[in-house]
Formats: sequence, structure tokens, C-alpha cells
Amino acid sequence: MAKITKDTTIGEAINIDAGIVPILMGAGMHCVGCPSSIGETIEEACMVHGMDCDDLMEEINTYLATQG
Repeated sequence: MAKITKDTTIGEAINIDAGIVPILMGAGMHCVGCPSSIGETIEEACMVHGMDCDDLMEEINTYLATQG
């Protein structure tokens, strides 16, 4: 299973598993295709959007665990 952390950039995370795009979009990160967001870490994006990064990471990693 691929590992995505708070320090993973959005671009890296999408490359690991594009299936997280709906999770990011559902959390309010509608700018996942924006060039600047590709270089942002998940933690930085959460700060910009006023989100709880731990909650988002839990949702991402729960999804990844189901992907085997």
C-alpha cells in the first residue's frame, strides 16, 4: 500500500492514487488541478482551506487501505 502523509504534495498524492481526488474535492479542495496546489503539501492545503488535516488524512488512508 502506498503511503500518503501530511508532507506529501497534492501532486504526489494524486500520482499515488487518483482515487483520492473525489475525497479532496468532497473536503472542499476544488483546486486540485490548480498548478500551485500540485506543489502544496496536504497539510499546507488544509491550512489554506481551514480544514482539519488529521481528519482528511484519516479519510485518505482509510480509502487507500481498501485499495489493497
